[in-house]
Parts: sequence; structure tokens; C-alpha cells
Amino acid sequence: MNILSLRRNTPRGVIWLIDMLIVLGSIFLAYLLRFNFDIPPSESKPFAVLIPWMLAIRGISFLVSRTHAGLIRYTGTADGQRVLFTLLIGSMIFGLTNIFTWFTMHWFMIPTTIILLEFLITTMGMIFFRMSVKIAWLEFQNPERQRVDVIIYGAGEEGINAKHVMDRDAATKYQVIAFIDNDPAKIYKKLERINILPPVKLESLLKDRTIAQLILAIHPVDPAYKQELVDLCLRFNTKVLSVPPAIQWVNGQLSFAQIRQVNIEDLLERDVIELDTSDIRLYIHDKVVMITGAAGSIGSEIVRQVARFSPAHMILVDSAETPLHSLELECNTSIKDVAITFILGNVCNVLRMRSLFERYRPEIIFHAAAYKHVPVQEAHPGEAVFTNVHGTRVMADLSMEFEVKKFIMISTDKAVNPTSVMGASKRIAEIYCQSMHQVSGTSFITTRFGNVLGSNGSVIPLFRQQIEKGGPVTVTHPEVIRYFMTIPEACRLVLEAGSLGKGGEIFIFDMGKPVRIVDLAKRMIQLSGLEAGKDIQIEYTGLRPGEKLYEELLNLEENTIPTHHPLIMIAKVRESDPGQVRAEIEDLIELTTHPDDMEIVRRMKQIVPEYKSQNSVYESLDI
Repeated sequence: MNILSLRRNTPRGVIWLIDMLIVLGSIFLAYLLRFNFDIPPSESKPFAVLIPWMLAIRGISFLVSRTHAGLIRYTGTADGQRVLFTLLIGSMIFGLTNIFTWFTMHWFMIPTTIILLEFLITTMGMIFFRMSVKIAWLEFQNPERQRVDVIIYGAGEEGINAKHVMDRDAATKYQVIAFIDNDPAKIYKKLERINILPPVKLESLLKDRTIAQLILAIHPVDPAYKQELVDLCLRFNTKVLSVPPAIQWVNGQLSFAQIRQVNIEDLLERDVIELDTSDIRLYIHDKVVMITGAAGSIGSEIVRQVARFSPAHMILVDSAETPLHSLELECNTSIKDVAITFILGNVCNVLRMRSLFERYRPEIIFHAAAYKHVPVQEAHPGEAVFTNVHGTRVMADLSMEFEVKKFIMISTDKAVNPTSVMGASKRIAEIYCQSMHQVSGTSFITTRFGNVLGSNGSVIPLFRQQIEKGGPVTVTHPEVIRYFMTIPEACRLVLEAGSLGKGGEIFIFDMGKPVRIVDLAKRMIQLSGLEAGKDIQIEYTGLRPGEKLYEELLNLEENTIPTHHPLIMIAKVRESDPGQVRAEIEDLIELTTHPDDMEIVRRMKQIVPEYKSQNSVYESLDI
């Protein structure tokens, strides 16, 4: 028999026929055991009726419950339970048959002992057959027994399902050698013949054996403890994988493809932020909400989170055609109960934006549209001013004219003591929104935070691509540090700040501990199962134009006041005269029509005196 024939699935009819032969053999063996292998002639007379009846009941029940339909080589606990349940139902029918024959003919068609023995023998026979096929298949797939050892952290439902996935995925040659769990009721017991050990035993297991993978199959996991586990495993060159929560399983079933490697985003995440959802719902529910830059990393997450609070209508604006189309496809499948309009348009286009305000009358605006790449904006200051400053002014002015209730602007830590055109343009946009709050009924609120994990163009996707290509991983400077926050976390805080803001505030978020970018790169290389300096090289390319060694969230001249949320503070900043700000910004925007980069940046520095260029041709303007 060749390999191809062995790998071909056995027809279901053959499986059903084998099960029926097991039943037939069980009936005869039950009689032999009952009568000490000497069946009296009087007991064998009913065979002509009894055996066809028992076979018919078993055969029909197998067809109804489809015990023959699964792939035998992937037999698991669920399959065993289905077989047991099906046989139990059949045996109950045999019992009912006896009741019927007793009341109608005053005799038991099937001896009670035979019912019990046949049930036990058939159960053992069918399960033994399935497990034998499974073991034979695994041996055939891996005759040399070169299986890699795996530990599953978590002995609950997710852990059991992970074990079954490992068993099914024979091509990967996984062998689960232990479960780890901190539940005292489970420790030192066995689960599917595998020991359940306490967490303190993990290090000795990693030390004594070559463990290829540790699979995290518990939720939730404290972020700090997850980091400890990953650090421990990396010391022993053990990869860490994670099972998604059961709610995310496809059709309620876990597949091997869903077990993914723990990535850097998992290690940088913090405890889940608890929101005051009642206040957020109060200002979003049944309102017309406009989101600019809706197809970007931040904008699209704001869309997902705002939708949870049932706005009356969401107007999603973006100038990028393909990302907007992708967002529309996503929303069409995941957001069912909210009216959504997708608008391809640029916030700098006054007439286009005015038409949207006239038609939809937004009540809440989340303004996330902006250019954000520091080196690009350093080379094109006119475009930075036009989009980041003029675009914000257009949206702010229309918000005042159409009496929008709240205007929440998404800013950046690069606006603090800016060293780049991008940071200065966002700071000017902040100043405009703050000053306009003094002369309008619209509440202008600014939110300021640092880098978000996984956003388009951020360092983490770049490093990941470089690692996949075999390196080198490029870092601008060995001492450069950044603050990081996950996109969902940042957007949750934006929504919370929107509920807190009365107008004119700049909300800053607690970004946690800063991270050295070179350490981030080394960690990502380790998580890929490689070694920095050996498998993947790290190259330093030098700071880019306008780039800082470190980011700040607060100007030195500013101070903060706390809010009821421990991760959100309000920056107290100097107030500006609205008339003066408007005049200065109009002059600045006018310069973009006849671009003179030096003159544009000079004017930006006049509006933002703390703007000092770094690594830039514009440093000469600071002398």
C-alpha cells in the first residue's frame, strides 16, 4: 500500500459497517460471557429476531448521530462522548423493548444482563477502534518518534482544546508533556493522562527538557505575569504561543491556525482600562457622530468603539480610497444596528466639508485626519501646514458655524516642545482649537498621546518586516526612547476624555514606562526565535530630520491636574488671544499657496516659540 492510499480518507460507509460488526461481535460476546461460553439452545432461539432488532437500533442511531462521519484519525474527547451518548440511547431503547414485550407477550425479548454487557463491550470496542486508528495514523506520520515537546499553560476548556488541536495537527509532530495550572483542585492530577503541574515547576521543566513551545491557554493573563513567562521561556529558547479567547473561535471550534505566537504588542500592553461607559453613552448615544481620518489606524478603532454606544448616525470621512473601502467592507459585516455613511473627501476642501455639515448636521466630531510622518513632513512643510493646520481650522470653523456640541481633536506628544514640522503643525492646530473655545458654544477638546502599537507606518510593523526578510533591523539611535500604547487603549481614553471635557482642555494620557527602541528590536528578534547580532543584525542609521531622542507629553511650563480617571490628566497651558491666533494662522496658511519652506517654518516658529528644530535644515532659523 503506498503513501497516497494511506492518506486517503476511509469512506464513511466503511466506518459504519465496522461499527456494526463491532456491535454484532459484542452481542455474541455478551451472550458467551453471560452463560460462561456455553449458550443453552433455549437462549439462542430468539436470535433470529433479537439480533436483527439490536442491529437495526444501533445502525439507525449511528446514522442519526453521525458517529461515523468524523475523521477517525482526529478522534478526541467530543467524539468519545458522542459514541457513549449514542450507545446509551440505544440501550435505553432495548430496555423499553423489554417493557413492551413483557406487557404484550409476558417475556423479555433481550435479557437485562445482555443489554448491560453489550453496551459495555460495544462502547469499549468502538472507542478502542477509533483510538487504534488514531495512534496508527500518528505513528505512520511520524515513525521516527521525533516529536517536539510542548507545555500547555492552563488546564481548563481552552487548554483541553489546545491539546486536541495538537493531537490533530500530526504534521507538526507535537507532544504535550504537561499542563501548568495554579488551581489547587487540579494540581498533581491528570488530564487525558497528562500531569497537571503548578507554575513553580515550569522553570525546572524548561531546564531539564528541550521544550519547543509553551502555549498560553488561559484568559485573562496579567500583562506583567505574561512578560515574566515570556522572559523565562526566552531564556531556554522556548517559543510562546497564545490561544485566543473562546469567544473568538471560528464557529465555536479552535483551529491550529488560531494559535498564534505571542508578539511584542502582547508584551507592551497594560491592564485593561475600565471606562465610565455611562458617561460615554450619554454624549454619544443617539447622536450624529462624524469621524475624520476614519480609515486610519486610530480613526478606524474610534469607529469600532463609538459604534458600541449606538449613535444615531456615523459619518466616516477619509481621503484615502482603498482604506475607506476596506473599512466599509468591515463595517458592513460587523456593525449592524448603526446607520453609517462613508465619505471620500479631504478635510481641507471647505466646500465639500460644508456640504457634509449642511446635509448631516453632526453633533460630535472626532478629528483624527492628519499627516503624521515626521521625516516626510520635514521635507514638505507646506503640506503639513495645509493638512494639519488648515484642515483642522476648516473642521473647527464649520463646527462653530453649525453648532456642533463637541469637537475632539487627536493630537500627539510630538506637539510638546516640538523639534519637527509635524509636531509644530499639530501644536498650532491645538492652539487654534483652544482659542476658538473661548468664542464659541462648541466644546473643543484635545487629546494628546504618544506612539500607538501597530499603527500604519510605525516602527513595530517595520521591524517585523525586516526580521521576516532576515534583517538587518534598522534603529535610528541606540538611546532613542518612545512611549507606546495599544490602539484600542488610546481610543478608549479618547472616548473617556470626550466625556470629561467641558471645552478648552488638553487631555494627556499616562503612557506608562518609556521603551528604548533598540531593546524593542532585540525583544522582537528573540520572539521570532532568533538572536540579535547573530541571526539578525541591528544597524544604527542616525536620527532622521526632526526626530527627537525622546518624546515628552507635557511642556516644561505646563502643569497638570488630575481627573477621576487615573490615566487621564489635564494639561494647564497658556491661553491665547483668539483674534491674534486666527490672524497668525491665516497668514501661515496663505504662505502655503506660494510655498517657501524656510518662510513657512519661520512663521511656525513665531507662533510656537518653543519649536526648536533638530537634525533639520531649519536649525539655522533658531540661531
